[in-house]
Amino acid sequence: RVQVVESGGGLVQAGGSLRLSCTASGLNFEDYAVAWFRQVGGKKREGVAGIRWSGGAPIYSDSVRGRFTISRDNGRSTLYLQMNSLKPEDTAMYFCAAGQSWRPGVLFDDDFSYWGQGTQVTVSS
Repeated sequence: RVQVVESGGGLVQAGGSLRLSCTASGLNFEDYAVAWFRQVGGKKREGVAGIRWSGGAPIYSDSVRGRFTISRDNGRSTLYLQMNSLKPEDTAMYFCAAGQSWRPGVLFDDDFSYWGQGTQVTVSS
């Protein structure tokens, strides 16, 4: 059974940093593209950052480019999101996702089959 588990969320002041982690089991992690999405309330999930199975240039949304860094450790089946210079508008539930589809330059949640339960990030002003 595939399990995807996020950790590392919390409350931080604006300008601060957090690092999210996501561990996947029950799949061959290195064969999957992985990504972080975020969602505020009932709004549509936003693709924040993604990286394909072979690594290579990641995808970032315009809202986080230059502040967030995605990385993966295939040996540990773990995905990371380093978030710096956090802003109140980064407040959201952050989800990790894994899938075997990849579209250059864009992140669509339909391309990802496996999802974690999410970890809450709250940035105070």
